[in-house]
Amino acid sequence: MRQDVMRASRNARYETAIKDIMKNMKAGKKTKKVETTVSKAYSVIDKAVKMRVIHKNKGARLKGRVSRLSQSK
Repeated sequence: MRQDVMRASRNARYETAIKDIMKNMKAGKKTKKVETTVSKAYSVIDKAVKMRVIHKNKGARLKGRVSRLSQSK
C-alpha cells in the first residue's frame, strides 16, 4: 500500500476522533464520569500531536478547551 494512503487514513482517523470528542464536550453530553471523558480526550489529542497530525500548540489549545468545557458542565 502506498505510504501517503496509509498516512492519510491515519490522519483522518485522528482528526475525526478529535472532532467527535469536541462535539460531545460542546453539546454537554454527560457521561458517568467527566474525568474519564477528559482523560480520553487528552489521550487522543496527545497521540495526534505525537503522530504529527496536529501541531503541538493546537493540541495545547484543544486540551485547554476541553478543560474549560468540562468545568462548566
